Amino acid sequence: MGRTGELRPLILHVSGDFPDPIVETKTPVIRALIDLTNTSFDHRVISINRTDPGIAGSARELVLPQQLEVSSQDFEYGTALSYEAPGKGIRHWTKLTQLGSWLANKIMQMERQPDLLIGHKLTIEGIVVAHASQLCGIPYALSIQGNTDAKILNTRRDLAAKYKDIFQEAKTVFPFTPWALNEVEDRLGKRSKRTALLPCPTELDRPTPPRNGGTGFVSVFHLRNHANKNLAGMVEAMKTVSQAHPDQSLDIIGGGSPADQTNCQNLIEGRDGIRLSGPASRTELPPRLNQATAFVMPSFRESFGLVFVEALFAGIPIIYPRGTAIDGYFDGSSFAIGVDAHSPKDIAQAMLQCIENEAEVKAELAQWQGSDHARQFTQSAIAKTFADGLLQALEA
Repeated sequence: MGRTGELRPLILHVSGDFPDPIVETKTPVIRALIDLTNTSFDHRVISINRTDPGIAGSARELVLPQQLEVSSQDFEYGTALSYEAPGKGIRHWTKLTQLGSWLANKIMQMERQPDLLIGHKLTIEGIVVAHASQLCGIPYALSIQGNTDAKILNTRRDLAAKYKDIFQEAKTVFPFTPWALNEVEDRLGKRSKRTALLPCPTELDRPTPPRNGGTGFVSVFHLRNHANKNLAGMVEAMKTVSQAHPDQSLDIIGGGSPADQTNCQNLIEGRDGIRLSGPASRTELPPRLNQATAFVMPSFRESFGLVFVEALFAGIPIIYPRGTAIDGYFDGSSFAIGVDAHSPKDIAQAMLQCIENEAEVKAELAQWQGSDHARQFTQSAIAKTFADGLLQALEA
């Protein structure tokens, strides 16, 4: 690889989380990984979108599996497709193996065969690539995304043996977080093949030194997600915080529809010091974060939570939900406090800790910003981890 005239390895990605012409607003994480490694590999994407067949279609599936309905269109990164399948796990394995057969036929028609397939979630795209791999004789890799993969493994225990085969046979597995890997290995066993912990990349990876005298707490999320981001828990925690420190505030950065704003405003009604500040651009965000005492977002579900890492690089401690998000990356660090998202008391105690120990906590954070541990969250380090893992999958 890299010599004049030599083809770069062709990697075919299957992802339901890739912005495409069908759904443009999906998370850009997989696209960022591809963009970061596009000088080492030729990447093509099959971006998948499930559509519901409705009550009548779901009823037909319950009686007898139907032929898979697929429509597709090309776009800059590859092919965007919609496939029809019921929700609530009906025919989950059947429809995704059918999609794997569709993918195998697509591969057979390609001018150049991929060198590696990668499914970007074990429990959905993993079924697709593992089946296509069997039919085409092409090796595959996986990424593990904690929220979805943990949920499906928990609800579809009848598929555990099949998921175990997919997980164990992947040439490389890229868990986004330590807790996600633990969840999967607890159910499917330890892997003997390559596993590479892969944080999600952000362009906001240049450290800003922490400064003392923070102006209060800050959280960042789209207001339509306020229930999962646990705005109610933060509001309740602020009651305790305000009793001890009346000058402390909570600033919610993020846009939303008029209905979203009304719903959030109703939650904070009568709570002094909590305000909805509207959206901030990517360039505006780091300096606004840097002014705060700490970042707080005790979400109920979070596969990674890029904004936690962005807040650390912006120079403020973080309060995150224990057992999800970035849990496992910062064990023992005073500047990253895991809390029980269901306990406003626990959230409040973490907030008080950040206020009362601000100088010490931010001093430790400043040291972390210059460490090798911090560098693993930079784009250059993530690109190397991903590229090395792909190369090892190819060599295997």
